[in-house]
Amino acid sequence: MALVDVAPILARHLTVEPCELRGPTLRDILTKLFERNPQLRGYVLDDQGVLRKHVVIFVDGSAVRDLASSTESATEVIVMQALSGG
Repeated sequence: MALVDVAPILARHLTVEPCELRGPTLRDILTKLFERNPQLRGYVLDDQGVLRKHVVIFVDGSAVRDLASSTESATEVIVMQALSGG
């Protein structure tokens, strides 16, 4: 089971509380997260169901963009806005 947390910049607009979720893939965990917080989906995924460019997800400290990535043994998933600029 992974502790799923949404960065404060997103959570403050949507009131997303950290929760523990389990799923074989990152997509499965996100689906469960969106069931609890439907409005979050549009901030995280585009209309094709792909991770938005301005969002980054860390699974146990490693940035992951492939939603098919295994989360079987994950202990922490963090969803946050990616920082960019020059």
